[in-house]
Amino acid sequence: MDAQGRGRAENIDPADQWVLNPETGDYELRLTPSAGRSDVPGPRSARRAAASPSTGAPRRRTAAPGRGDPGRGAPGRDAPGRDRGRPGREAPGREVPGREVPGQRGRRRQGEANPPCRRRGKGKPRQSKGKKILKWTGLVVAASLVIGAGSMYAYYQYLEGKITGIDADGASTGGFSKDRAINILIVGTDKRTGKGNEGYGDAGSEGHAETTIVLHVSKDRSNATALSIPRDLVTDIPDCPTTQEDGTKKTIPGTQQTRFNESLGQLGRTPSCTMRTVTEITGIVPDHFMVVDFNAVKTLSTAVGGVPICLAKDVDDPKSHLKLPAGDHRVKGDDALAFVRTRGSFGNKGDLDRIKQQQQFLASLMREMKSTGTLTSPLKMKDLAEAAVEALTVDKKIAKLKKLTDLGLELGKTEMKNITFTTLPVKDNPAEKTPVTVVVDEPRAAPLLSMIRDDISLTEVEKDKKAAKKKAKAEEEARLEGPRAEASEVRVNIYNGSGKQGAAQSTLTWLQTQHAMNKASQLGNAPEPLKKTRLEYAEGQADQARKLADLMGLPASALKPGEGEQTAQGLPAMVLTLGSDFKGAGTSITAPSKAPEDIQRVEADKSVCAE
Repeated sequence: MDAQGRGRAENIDPADQWVLNPETGDYELRLTPSAGRSDVPGPRSARRAAASPSTGAPRRRTAAPGRGDPGRGAPGRDAPGRDRGRPGREAPGREVPGREVPGQRGRRRQGEANPPCRRRGKGKPRQSKGKKILKWTGLVVAASLVIGAGSMYAYYQYLEGKITGIDADGASTGGFSKDRAINILIVGTDKRTGKGNEGYGDAGSEGHAETTIVLHVSKDRSNATALSIPRDLVTDIPDCPTTQEDGTKKTIPGTQQTRFNESLGQLGRTPSCTMRTVTEITGIVPDHFMVVDFNAVKTLSTAVGGVPICLAKDVDDPKSHLKLPAGDHRVKGDDALAFVRTRGSFGNKGDLDRIKQQQQFLASLMREMKSTGTLTSPLKMKDLAEAAVEALTVDKKIAKLKKLTDLGLELGKTEMKNITFTTLPVKDNPAEKTPVTVVVDEPRAAPLLSMIRDDISLTEVEKDKKAAKKKAKAEEEARLEGPRAEASEVRVNIYNGSGKQGAAQSTLTWLQTQHAMNKASQLGNAPEPLKKTRLEYAEGQADQARKLADLMGLPASALKPGEGEQTAQGLPAMVLTLGSDFKGAGTSITAPSKAPEDIQRVEADKSVCAE
């Protein structure tokens, strides 16, 4: 009977019961003991003296296989059975007089009948149980990684296959970059696609640009501005070249003085048409667009576990189906959609007040994603990713998970406290006796749009700048400090680098007729286009430069001392090169540093109750 047959090894491989004794360097058989026996054999000296707890007789020692141990254990007593009568394979501990264990020739030690030897086989001991477990664990882990990698790849492909991409038809910049500001056009459409959305209004509508936001993220990612454009804004929709579903090109004629929301869906217009319309209104060319439908609000709000909102009063709106008491709530799914859709419950019950609550909802959604760790939790990110790809339609330039991830990482660099929501300043349409639409309020909108285009934050950002930047700014501002020359003494040669035809001549005419600057000249087009207007002057002309800067509204950064010198009428003259920021003779070029006080704004890190 072998070790298993003796009932001591249960399911253990007998080969695994031979254990190396570090004191002797020998392999010894360690059987799982019967009741009453010691669990682990002690050292050799201790075992020799130990008595059996059941009989008191000296405990027999089992020899390692192949080792003769005279006087300890009768032959065949300790491991009988399986090797009996088989030539060349004696039972462990059994001594065969005059016979040498194979593979041990020449290894006898003086005074020993037989030398210590390894177990039979290939001369290499089998691994212990612990080593085997580690080995198999390693194989399982390796196999899991391979399987997991395959599963992740399949899941990646699955998500990517869910992304819907539409051509931007040349209306975008062609793509965002990590080294400049980013402008994303986000459009919420009222198209009633998706389960459960048939009951919301016109189920057969092709959809409109109901909620439109231009998200501007600064070049250094320190701040962002989300500019909402009212759907009822009356504007001109330009001609729109579009790519049809079959791949053919078609130009959809523009429409004069119509609602902005008709820039999408109507007459077959695609998001690229909304892009072109936004550029006409704001002067901002978006890098990309993202279009979301009703399901986006429902699925994204559910994916983050609900969005916190606050109501200043009870709401019961039969049109949007929002019915909630005053106070704090966490809405998701249909309730979240009802909140952003309701228009008859807050403020003056118009679209402008609905824009405010939508901005509050988006700000709360962003806070929730950050505070709950959604962006760092693989499980939550999985739900969010699946919801996003199902609900989003994007331009083809970013219709890949890698591109969307890169964009998300760039947008995620901005802190919540430096994100501001605002709305394009508008006023009631004067062409309507009972206004239901609005038009752009130019005096208030111009400085706001200029700040966004010039990448100037609406929020208070980090004030401490690098010493070099501070010094450069101080030096620039100092150029405007000091005496001014008389306009009649200013000598300047004007070049047109703005790209606007006749800009140099119109500027010269304005300076001469309005300010008697008769020593000025215009010399045609500049050698190359220039983005920013520049005034170069030599030493001794600083007073003339300050005077011209005052009249034209040039910023301190436009003044470049000691960088150029020409002559006018045989005398030293400054060089004024008009850039693409030139707005017209008599119009200040200086970008505003402060937004109008009365523009609407929502700060992303602050919770506000809808009322």
